[in-house]
Amino acid sequence: MDLRGTQHLPRTRPAPHFSGLAKICVAPEIVLVRRLRRWKPFQKISGRNGGIARVWQGPRRERDSLTRRKDLETTDSRHLWFSAVAAAAAAVAAVVKEEEEPSGRWYQGLTMDEEYDVIVLGTGLTECILSGIMSVNGKKVLHMDRNPYYGGESSSITPLEELYKRFQLLEGPPESMGRGRDWNVDLIPKFLMANGQLVKMLLYTEVTRYLDFKVVEGSFVYKGGKIYKVPSTETEALASNLMGMFEKRRFRKFLVFVANFDENDPKTFEGVDPQTTSMRDVYRKFDLGQDVIDFTGHALALYRTDDYLDQPCLETINRIKLYSEVLARSGKSPYLYPLYGLGELPQGFARLSAIYGGTYMLNKPVDEIIMENGKVVGVKSEGEVARCKQLICDPSYIPDRVRKAGQVIRIICILSHPIKNTNDANSCQIIIPQNQVNRKSDIYVCMISYAHNVAAQGKYIAIASTTVETAEPEKEVEPALELLEPIDQKFVAISDLYEPIDDGSESQVFCSCSYDATTHFETTCNDIKDIYKRMAGSAFDFENMKRKQNDVFGEADQ
Repeated sequence: MDLRGTQHLPRTRPAPHFSGLAKICVAPEIVLVRRLRRWKPFQKISGRNGGIARVWQGPRRERDSLTRRKDLETTDSRHLWFSAVAAAAAAVAAVVKEEEEPSGRWYQGLTMDEEYDVIVLGTGLTECILSGIMSVNGKKVLHMDRNPYYGGESSSITPLEELYKRFQLLEGPPESMGRGRDWNVDLIPKFLMANGQLVKMLLYTEVTRYLDFKVVEGSFVYKGGKIYKVPSTETEALASNLMGMFEKRRFRKFLVFVANFDENDPKTFEGVDPQTTSMRDVYRKFDLGQDVIDFTGHALALYRTDDYLDQPCLETINRIKLYSEVLARSGKSPYLYPLYGLGELPQGFARLSAIYGGTYMLNKPVDEIIMENGKVVGVKSEGEVARCKQLICDPSYIPDRVRKAGQVIRIICILSHPIKNTNDANSCQIIIPQNQVNRKSDIYVCMISYAHNVAAQGKYIAIASTTVETAEPEKEVEPALELLEPIDQKFVAISDLYEPIDDGSESQVFCSCSYDATTHFETTCNDIKDIYKRMAGSAFDFENMKRKQNDVFGEADQ
C-alpha cells in the first residue's frame, strides 16, 4: 500500500465529516496509522477548505496529548474520540479496498495544478519554520519532501536498526542496546538556548504546546586535557578550578562589568566605547589570560572562531550577558533539549503550517524546478506542475545554485556511562576551544540519554562535531573521543557544507545554508531571519509569527 494514497483526498470525493470531531482534532477526519511505537496522524481536510486535502504527521507525544486534553475528560468527548477512531479504521479499510479495486476516483492523489504563493522543498527545521511563518502570514503554501519522513538532514532516526542500516553496518545492533524502538538518534546534534532565538520562535508561534523540554544538566569547557564547568557568575568564578586565585578575581570583575553593562547608560561603560572598542581591548582592560579568553569567547559568547576579538565589543558583551541571565533562571545550564529528539521540532512547525492552510506532501519526488526569464514559476512532480511566486528549499534541491563552503564531521557515539568529570550528568555540552588543540575551529560535544526518551535505559548518546580542516577528519576529533571512552559503537558522518551563490532576489529561489558544527541553533535562526528578510523585503519581526486563532484540540474552531 502506497502511503501517498492515504495522505491526499481528491476533490471528487470529499472526506466524510464527523459531527463534533473538530473539537478534538483540527480536521474533520483523522486517520491513525501505526508505525512502530509511534502514532502518526494523517489529517484530511475538506469541505470548508475547498476540498484541498492537507496532511500532517504529528509529533510522537500527540498520541498522549489526544487523551490528556481536558476536553476529553467528558463522556461525550470520549464517545466522539472512540467514534472517530472507529470511523478512521473504516476509512483506512476503504482505502485498501479501493486500491485493490481502483474506481478511478479515489486513488488519484492530490492534484498539483494550482498556484501557490510559496512552495517549500524539504522538511528540515529551517524550511519548516519558514513554511509556518509564511502560512501564519496568510500565504498559500505547498510543502513537499522527497523523503517519506519529516526532518530531512535534521531528522531523528528510529528505530536503532535504521541507524545501523544508514551507516551500512549490516550486522545490526547487539542485544545489549535494548529495544530498537527506544532509540531516537539525531543526525544534527544541537541544543536550544533557553532565551535564544529558536525558543522565541517556539513561544511566539505556540509550537511549544506540541513539545516537552528538559534543561541540559551542564555546560563544560576543555582545558589541558580535562573538562571544567563553565563559570558564568561571580560565585562560580570564585569557586572554579579553571583559574588561579588572581585570575578568578580579575574574571569576577569582568563578569560584574558585563552584568551591569547597559548600552543605553554611558555610566556603565567604564571607559569602554561599545561601538568602537574591540573585544580584545576589553579583555586587555581586565588583564584576562588566554585560557580565560578562550572559554569566555567560545563557551559563553558561543563564537566558533577568534574573529570576534577585533570587532566592536557590544555584541560579545550582550552574548555573555544573555548566557549568564539564562543560566541564572535555569540553574544547571542555559540549554534545553526536546524529549524524543530534535526531529520533533520540524514536525511542530509543520503542524503550524498545516493548521493555517499549508498543504503537505511527503514522499513526493521533485522532477524539475521550472524557471521563466530567470525567475521561478513552478515545480514539476510526477507529470504535474504546481505554480508559485517564490520557492524555499535546502541545498540538495538546487545543486547548481549552491557552492561548497567546507565540511563537517559528526561522530555519533553510543555509551553505557555518563561522561567523566560531569557529575554523572544525563545531558551536557562540552566545548573544546580551538587554541586548546591548535586548530582554527572549536570541537563540540553534546550528550543526551535515556532521560530524554532518545535511548534505551542506561544508555547515552554523545555526538562530537567540528569543521573539517585536514585530510584526516577523524583525527581532528580525537580530543573529544578521548573524553568519551569507552565507546560502545561509533557512527561517522562527513557532510559537505553548502551555501547559496546568490541572495534569490532575481530568481525568487531562496536556499537555506547547511547546518554547521555548533551545538546550538543561533546560526540556523540567523539564516531563517536572513531568508525571511530577502523574501518579504522587510526585517524579521517575531510579532509576525504570532498565531491569529486557536487551533488545538478542544479550543475554538478556526
